[in-house]
Parts: sequence; structure tokens; C-alpha cells
Amino acid sequence: MAIDESKTFTPINIAVLTVSDTRTAADDTSGNILAERIVSAGHTLAAREIVKDDASLLATQLDAWIDDPQIDAIVSTGGTGLTGRDVTPEALSRIEDGRDIPGFGELFRWLSFKTIGTSTVQSRACAIVARGTYIFALPGSNGAVKDGWDGILVEQLDSRNRPCNFVELMPRLKEK
Repeated sequence: MAIDESKTFTPINIAVLTVSDTRTAADDTSGNILAERIVSAGHTLAAREIVKDDASLLATQLDAWIDDPQIDAIVSTGGTGLTGRDVTPEALSRIEDGRDIPGFGELFRWLSFKTIGTSTVQSRACAIVARGTYIFALPGSNGAVKDGWDGILVEQLDSRNRPCNFVELMPRLKEK
């Protein structure tokens, strides 16, 4: 990570969405890992929810957070696999004005390959920017959440990261 210490850190407001039919607040370990890392990095945990694996429910929650001016980014965990219940990418495709960030999924799988080998091909980790809000969809395992946050998001959501970062683009995300 190339942090420019002469720059001021700009904290952002991040919501965490756990996608699961089985997890509860008591056993949402991947959501806990994300929440802890977000706060440890100096950002604000703006909201946190657990939503069932249902594309309509997920899209509704995402749309509500996108329209909330107090939320700059959303990180989800779960629902990115290959089974019939894994519908997070489909929910993201329902978001109006969503624009893919293809490099996120590509980089995630490259990083994940280092820890789980070829099993990474089963991940549909992805990201979009929609109406000025970033949405990053990570797999639901603790290891995947650590790979995604520690290997990509901690740097790209740090306004001091050079040569560039997602935060510095935020004022321009709604340009037409």
C-alpha cells in the first residue's frame, strides 16, 4: 500500500449487508469481521443488516442505502456462489444506474487464488457504483471477507492511497 502520509485521511460511511438464509446477529462472523475492519481503518459503520438470499429483498435494501445520503459505500458478504440460492450478483444487476467495476472481481479472484487455489473460480465476487454509492459483493466465508477487505478495500477506501483510490472519485460519481 502506498499511503501518502502528507494527505489527510477522509473517513467514509460504510454499510455492511450479510446475505444469508441461516445467519443471525449472534453468529454473523463474516459481518463482524467486516464491521471490525471498517471501524479499525477509521471509517464509520453507517448501518448493518442481514437479508435473506432473495434478489428482490436484496435490491430493495441496497436501493434504500444507495438513496441514503449518509451511506457512501456498501460491502456485502454472501450470496456470490454458484448455487440457486446465491443471488447477490443478480440483485446488483437490478439496481438502477449500476455500473460494473470489473477489476474488483478479477482482483479478488487473483488474491483468493493465493489462499484457496482453483476453488476461487466458484466465486462471483463483484462490484458496482450506483447513483454515487459503491457496492462491493464479497463471498460469505471469513477468509473471503479478509481477502477482500485486507487485499483491496482497505487501500482503495483510504483517501491517502496512491496513485489513486475510490474515495477521491466520490465527488464525481454522479456526473453525467
